[in-house]
Amino acid sequence: MPKTKTVVAFWITTAVFSLWMLFTAYWELWAPAAAQTFTQLGFPAHFFRAELSLAKAAGVAILLLPTPQRLKEWAYAGFAINLGSAFTAHLATGQGAPAPSAVAGAMLALSYFFNWKRA
Repeated sequence: MPKTKTVVAFWITTAVFSLWMLFTAYWELWAPAAAQTFTQLGFPAHFFRAELSLAKAAGVAILLLPTPQRLKEWAYAGFAINLGSAFTAHLATGQGAPAPSAVAGAMLALSYFFNWKRA
C-alpha cells in the first residue's frame, strides 16, 4: 500500500474511532440512561463515568494531535483495555450483545495498524 493511501486510511479510521469515543464519552457523562446502564453492569454510577469520559477525551486528543509515538501507544492501550472491559462486562451480565464494543475494537485495531504502517 503506497504511503499516501496508508496515511489517508489512518486518518479515516482514527477520525471515525475518535468521533465514536467522543460520542460515548458524552453519553456516559450526561445521559440518564448511562447511569442506569453502569449500575446494571455493576460499576459505580458517578465518579467512574466522569473518569472514563475524561480519559476517553484525553485519549482522543493524544491520537489526533501531534504527540510522541510512545504516548500514542499508551492511548491505544488504554482504549483497548476500555473496549475489552466493556465487551466482557456486557457478556458477563447478559446486557445484550457486545457488538458495539467489538466494532469499536476493530476500528481501534485498524487505526493502530495504519499508525504503525505510516511511522
